[in-house]
Amino acid sequence: MRTTIEIPDNLIKEAMKLTKIETKTELVKVALENLIQKEKVKDLSKYFGKIELDIDTRDIRDRGNGIN
Repeated sequence: MRTTIEIPDNLIKEAMKLTKIETKTELVKVALENLIQKEKVKDLSKYFGKIELDIDTRDIRDRGNGIN
C-alpha cells in the first residue's frame, strides 16, 4: 500500500544510523513490526500470575540433554 506521511528527517536519519537499515520503507516496516510486538507483549503482561502452568523445569532441562 502506498501512503504519504510526514516524518521528521532527524528521526529518520537517527533511526537509519542506529539500525543500519538503508531504506525508509524498510525502516518504517521494521518500526511498525516492533511497535506491534511491543504492544502484544504489553497486552500479555496483564495475564502475569493469572495462568496456572504445570511445568516441571527438570523435564525441560532433560529434553535439552536428550534424556527422555
